[in-house]
Amino acid sequence: MAREAPATTLTVVGELPPLSLPDWIVLSLVDQNPTHGFAVAALTAPDGDIGRAWHVPRPIVYRSTDRLAELGLIRIASTEAGSRGPQRSILTTTPAGRSATETWLRSPVAHVREMRSELLVKLALLIRRGTAAGDLIAAQRRTLAPMRTALEHQRAAEAGFGQILTTWRIENVRAALRFLDDLDDLDDLSGGNGWSRTE
Repeated sequence: MAREAPATTLTVVGELPPLSLPDWIVLSLVDQNPTHGFAVAALTAPDGDIGRAWHVPRPIVYRSTDRLAELGLIRIASTEAGSRGPQRSILTTTPAGRSATETWLRSPVAHVREMRSELLVKLALLIRRGTAAGDLIAAQRRTLAPMRTALEHQRAAEAGFGQILTTWRIENVRAALRFLDDLDDLDDLSGGNGWSRTE
């Protein structure tokens, strides 16, 4: 159960707080709608809306709510009677939590290896919110394009195994860029709920 935030809370200005991916997932779900930890855990279960992208076990969800409360990013808004147990704390984000969530959801990942985890999670969260992901996809494409160019220049200067390794890295970036391009073709499949490109 999340505890009340301390008197000194985190103010998010520019830089994002140093949170783990499970922390960001929990924060984003609480920010979407005031909710309790049990409902968040259902969404992050292996067959949940978000858990299909990244599973967060229930104990980690509750650990994250405590950490987010300690950082002043979420707070207890109210309590309600549990169906078969103690009262549940209904959590909501603070202004700092809302600001951090909005910034994080718009931010591309820094490495190709993070696309399978963090980027897919962001796309799933945006779809759940009914928010277009076009800006995020465009930002991710802008982040990856210079990587491909730099690696192609690096490969030209390499020899032997260095060339092989750099070629492997280039192909990973190219595959990631193709994935982003393919997302643009899913506009009609999103039902207006997801990653249609912004005009």
